Amino acid sequence: MLGMIDQLIHRVRALGGGALRTALAGDEGLTADEMASADDPGLFGPGSVIWRVHGDSSMLIGGLRTLFIQTLHPLAMAGVSDHSDYRHDPWGRLHRTGKFIGATTFGSTAAAHQQIDLVRRVHERVVGTAPDGRPYAANDPHLLRWVAVTEIDSFLGAYRAYGAGKLTDAEADIYVSEVSRIAELMGSEPMPRSVAELEQQLREFRPELSVGAQAREAVRFLVAPPGVPLALRGPYALLTAASIGLLPSSARAKLGLPVPPLIDPLAVRPAATVLTRTIGWLMADGAREAALAERLRRPAA
Repeated sequence: MLGMIDQLIHRVRALGGGALRTALAGDEGLTADEMASADDPGLFGPGSVIWRVHGDSSMLIGGLRTLFIQTLHPLAMAGVSDHSDYRHDPWGRLHRTGKFIGATTFGSTAAAHQQIDLVRRVHERVVGTAPDGRPYAANDPHLLRWVAVTEIDSFLGAYRAYGAGKLTDAEADIYVSEVSRIAELMGSEPMPRSVAELEQQLREFRPELSVGAQAREAVRFLVAPPGVPLALRGPYALLTAASIGLLPSSARAKLGLPVPPLIDPLAVRPAATVLTRTIGWLMADGAREAALAERLRRPAA
């Protein structure tokens, strides 16, 4: 009987994990040759804090929070609205973003730099004029810093709220410094090296933030994107609620995303914690993790 139960659990995990990996990564996952190895541990290596944070399923909540908060910058939002295909191909955008994060975190040095160079080339075409008449360019070092600091703040906040592990304050500072290195390789303005510096830079952006028609359209899309499979609508709604709960109250107010008192701590957080743990369990790929461990253990021939 126990053997049959084990086989059933293994089958459920394989099917569920495979479906989730396909939905989240599509064909954009790292190949074996692109992963870090003992000869080339990549930009950071397995002992880094970024490996712990970016390997956790709380990244799903952090990623959604990032998308919400990034709509607050009119120039960044104009670039997304004018040039992104998120309205018609949201999964494709998710897959490409996942490939970039995966390569710069867990990939070889060559894979990481290849993704950085690819994104910079794509950004060269993302130029235009915002509705308020100001020009924008995706490779603008200032806008790159906005995108990066909101990502760091979101991923760090989501991990601390929903991650399977804990970070000390010193480890949180290290995480900020590690991700900042990627942003600077992208060409951003000088990035923070601690949580205190991160918070200061976020405060400095406040006078630049506002909500226009493009932001409101993006927020409506994020809250209820069309085409989400029926089986995923409940989990997506819960992840969305969790991400909104992590936004600053001022950002929620500007975006029209109020969270009723007590709903987040009493209902959303417990349910989202269970969901992220379940997703992490389903997506844990023993064979893939063993292959990566072996690559890190033995130098290439």
